[in-house]
Amino acid sequence: MISPAGILETVLYAEDLQRSTIFYRDIIGLECSQVEEGRHVFFKCGNQMLLLFNPRKTVEPGKGLPVPPHGAFGPGHVCFRAMAKELIELRRQFEDSGIAIEADFEWPGGGRSIYVRDPAGNSVEFAEPRIWGLP
Repeated sequence: MISPAGILETVLYAEDLQRSTIFYRDIIGLECSQVEEGRHVFFKCGNQMLLLFNPRKTVEPGKGLPVPPHGAFGPGHVCFRAMAKELIELRRQFEDSGIAIEADFEWPGGGRSIYVRDPAGNSVEFAEPRIWGLP
């Protein structure tokens, strides 16, 4: 049996893509790789991709591509890998940007997580990989 080696892309939905772009590009520091105004914004995150789609547009068939309609309404969740020292700096970045920290705690099994909300209301977590027993 073939098993996937990893996740290639993660998708979140946001109707106001401009505000979300500022959050992911300017505050978190992801590299914007593709924009279709009003429909989507794609970001590189290491060797993976974070895709932001406007849910009102992705329920429509893709333009010239055989991608089936898809989408979700309401807040989602994503967790970014971060080491302990990075979490300290991320917390500072959020505080300096006026972004509220929803939670910042140590998991009972070890590892720290910080949670914030993006402009679309998605729950955005930054956590040490050891919360899942990963290196």
